[in-house]
Amino acid sequence: MDIAAERIDRLHELARAAAAEGDHDRARYYVRLARRVAERNRLTLPREFRRFTCDRCDAYLRPGQNARVRLQDGHVVITCDCGAHARYPYEG
Repeated sequence: MDIAAERIDRLHELARAAAAEGDHDRARYYVRLARRVAERNRLTLPREFRRFTCDRCDAYLRPGQNARVRLQDGHVVITCDCGAHARYPYEG
């Protein structure tokens, strides 16, 4: 694992911790920084990181706190407080 990937993982941990403490601005800063590191190094963000961040407002999503999670016809629909929707398929 190279340095950029390690930094992205560390920023993900920091964003999760900041969101858990209720410091949403700091969590948003960590998400933006991780995305910038990934772009500059041509890396894809880990799946868990992509699933728990909002593409529109860069918020770290916490179901029940700032995100709503619903199941619809074979998809998980995650709605951020800003109104953005993300849909992911699931088997079940």
